[in-house]
Amino acid sequence: MQTLVLKPISRRQALSYLGVAAASLTFSRIAFAGPDEVKARINDITNGAAGDNTRITLDLPEIAENGNAVKVAFDIDSPMTQDNYVKAVHILADGNPEPDVATFNFTPHMGACHASTRMRLSKTQNVHVIAAFSDGSFGNASALVKVTIGGCGG
Repeated sequence: MQTLVLKPISRRQALSYLGVAAASLTFSRIAFAGPDEVKARINDITNGAAGDNTRITLDLPEIAENGNAVKVAFDIDSPMTQDNYVKAVHILADGNPEPDVATFNFTPHMGACHASTRMRLSKTQNVHVIAAFSDGSFGNASALVKVTIGGCGG
């Protein structure tokens, strides 16, 4: 059997350890994006332009039993011609540490605008899909996904 010898630490070291622990607890609470951060990000993407959801079809589960791998898929009705196509699609979540989940770029040569991926959701939250069209307009759609087991540390 081996005997462990504990080394004493100075008061200064103890205070620095406590300070680091307190700072990590404080900053961990403000690390998640919220609806305000997502609205600001959407405003950055769209430059304040309003969009509609008539051309976007979302495929998201209403309830995700496990937040580690939540499937998100979208299909956008677009002719995908040189004059009229989808340039980019942004997926955002308002409860994750970072609001940006994914960005898909498209060209007219692709012929269709649809994609699917899996994302990690930390808790029940809204998922937003923002589509940027070649004519400068935007489309948006969102859905609430209820997560029963968190994927980002929960």
